[in-house]
Amino acid sequence: MQYRSFGRLDWKASALGFGCMRLPTSDGERLSPNIVEDEAIRMIRRAIDSGVNYLDTAYPYHGGQSEVIVGNALQEGYREKVRLATKLPVWEVQSAADFDRILNEQLVKLQTDHIDFYLLHALSHNRWQDIVLKHDLLTRAEAALADGRIRHLGFSFHDEYEAFEEIVKGTELWSFCQIQYNYMDTENQAGVRGLKLAAEKGLAVVVMEPLMGGRLADPPKDILEAMSNFPVRCSPVEWALEWLWDQPEVSVVLSGMSNMAQVEENLRYADSSRIGAFGPSEQALIAEVREKYSARMVIPCGKCNYCMPCPNGVQIPANFEFYNYAHLFDDLAGARFKYQVFLTEAQRSSACIACGTCEGLCPQQIAISEWMPKVTALLA
Repeated sequence: MQYRSFGRLDWKASALGFGCMRLPTSDGERLSPNIVEDEAIRMIRRAIDSGVNYLDTAYPYHGGQSEVIVGNALQEGYREKVRLATKLPVWEVQSAADFDRILNEQLVKLQTDHIDFYLLHALSHNRWQDIVLKHDLLTRAEAALADGRIRHLGFSFHDEYEAFEEIVKGTELWSFCQIQYNYMDTENQAGVRGLKLAAEKGLAVVVMEPLMGGRLADPPKDILEAMSNFPVRCSPVEWALEWLWDQPEVSVVLSGMSNMAQVEENLRYADSSRIGAFGPSEQALIAEVREKYSARMVIPCGKCNYCMPCPNGVQIPANFEFYNYAHLFDDLAGARFKYQVFLTEAQRSSACIACGTCEGLCPQQIAISEWMPKVTALLA
């Protein structure tokens, strides 16, 4: 395992971090609370035994069960081998007292007396102003730092760069941040400007969605051909991860792994990761791939599920996934098949009543109610 600087802290993070948002489930649903506990624990411990020392979970992951399973996985001496990260669901905070109530609940679920890296989850301009500042959560966080319940404070982010800059500069309490970043998101959300700003401020940068919700792992034929023609053969996943690890500002790359094969694959890639591995030819390939993807990508949905549940029952991410599938893979028939087979009539885009509830929750600021009729027109 390779290790990297973690901002201004005197600690080295493993290049690969274990994201506990997509653990194996008995019903096959990626975010289901029905985690296959034995397999999940085996995967987490295999990663730790191979040098992974950063585990990331959150209060809402897997319907609240991710923290429970992580707590179980870290028994028998494994807690001492890792730095543990979890997140405060700021959208559930109605008063300052909720900070301590939720944090104390998380400590119980995780079976620990402290959280190494505690994040304010999915901050945006509105959540920063209307929740964090309004309820003075930074004072609560400072008290938790002082009494040792948390060791370092950070935030995860979904909004535009200007909001990121506002939040980064809003307090000196931050030690780290977590951003959505991959070779297709260099200009989206915090983007490369946010990466550089955080590093300049001495913050560690934890990267989430390195494969853009899995889309970069299974590219269409023309992109695969471009990668195959490169003198050095790498899988699409390896290209995406190595592009990130090439950058010194990236402290750790999270991967949400769902089976042991993914764990083993990512461990192999992390073992050979290094800063400065990309020369002009590698950068040119990524630029070519980015251009080809950009020409195909229609709706920038990362399937984070923040828009769910829809009050009218529409499965928003699935509708967008099938719409994008038609364009990414040139397979309209396959997309229509998925739309008809995997969605009930009530879950399809045609059931959208354009209430707009989802749009205020979308990190990508997608005009969901405007897209739904287009999905219906193409796939229904």
